[in-house]
Amino acid sequence: MSLTLDEALVITKGAFSTALTKGAAPLTVAVLDSGGKLISLQRQDGSSMLRPEIAIAKAWGALALGCSSRKLALDAQQRPAFMSAVNVLAEGNLLPVPGGVLIRGSNNCLLGAVGISGDLSELDELCAIAGIKAANLVPDEVEVVE
Repeated sequence: MSLTLDEALVITKGAFSTALTKGAAPLTVAVLDSGGKLISLQRQDGSSMLRPEIAIAKAWGALALGCSSRKLALDAQQRPAFMSAVNVLAEGNLLPVPGGVLIRGSNNCLLGAVGISGDLSELDELCAIAGIKAANLVPDEVEVVE
């Protein structure tokens, strides 16, 4: 089972809808497949120029290490030397801050990840989780963030 473009677009639309209701700054949403390849990248009007790279890095890091970027942020606080070394191995392509969430199917299979950037990391993450749920998929390690 793999993540489809239609599902990626529903995730993005759900994230943007949540961002609107929460009054978020303009967001960028990146949806990656389980192999870390980009399926969809969408920027709201006014989203700043580095946001695509940040969103992709949040999602890619979650996939690369098999956990949410929130967990990676906690690991970076507890084991900064390890996370620094991992980021060197990843050629700087992971960003250990909330906003990158793994996407699972109903049978718990890993489908990909979504990364969002544009507002505070906690709100980015909330929008990612909402987008995944809008597509009737399962966000991995759902954290309560509000």
